[in-house]
Amino acid sequence: MNTPAKVGAFVAALVVIFGAAAALGNAVGPVGSGETTTMSHEADDAMGDMTGASDELPGGLQVAENGYRLALAETRQQPGERAPITFWIIGPDGEPLTQYTTLHDKRLHLIVVRRDLDGFQHVHPTLSADGTWSTEVALDPGQWRVFADFDPSGPDPQVTLGADLAVAGSSTAKALPTPSRTARVDGYTVSLEGQPVAGADSELTLTVERDGRPVADLQPYLAAYGHLVALRDGDLAYLHVHPDGEPGDGRTEPGPGITFHTSFPSAGSYRLYLDFKHQGTVRTAEFTVDVPAGDGHDNTNGHGH
Repeated sequence: MNTPAKVGAFVAALVVIFGAAAALGNAVGPVGSGETTTMSHEADDAMGDMTGASDELPGGLQVAENGYRLALAETRQQPGERAPITFWIIGPDGEPLTQYTTLHDKRLHLIVVRRDLDGFQHVHPTLSADGTWSTEVALDPGQWRVFADFDPSGPDPQVTLGADLAVAGSSTAKALPTPSRTARVDGYTVSLEGQPVAGADSELTLTVERDGRPVADLQPYLAAYGHLVALRDGDLAYLHVHPDGEPGDGRTEPGPGITFHTSFPSAGSYRLYLDFKHQGTVRTAEFTVDVPAGDGHDNTNGHGH
């Protein structure tokens, strides 16, 4: 049996499983208080099939959307520093998708993170001619979430799909780090400016310093001077965060400040992950942000410290 046929059979089996899981009812997981929602991961993925495509839902909450499905080759794995991950994006025709529109210099962005929001990794898998994606990541024991962020060729919009991955072994969930406006990584200090509120457009600026001096020679990474991922505590909703400007546009400076725009869908705690490149190395600065309920007005001019 060739690979597409195997995948088709695999997806058919998933449809039966998720159909049964749909009987669990309204097992939804949005966050209001920042506490982890208690529900099975199977019900979490089943919610994607029950709700279908929706512009109102943040990305990553569904294993399937707009006719596309994220199919992991293995949903249970052994821990390892170079653990393999293989998957397919199944298209509306039931076949592995092979044609993608380049999105921030890549055809697909893969994010893996533990459900306690620890262990964040942003990688770019290799695509085979038959539609198989593969890469390696560091996995320690625990429950993980895998996000595939991509833009299929053609008229269909960009989509982020999410699926759970169980890694064998004993593990204890880590407490979410306390909110902070400053993060340190490898001798760099990154400061966060801007006050996000739920339900409003928010502008966030992250400023990079090293040894007390502004870093004004950041290097382009993924068609920008920084790439920001935001995940909501509890259900791990994935937010699309857009950089302001791009390298070479004649107005965007290579640091020290990197500005992003996004909208937080609800009040609660979020984890922010900033990837930036300097002197040939990509580093990740991590923040916890508490987002208060808003009045729905634009918040792009508000700043907090």
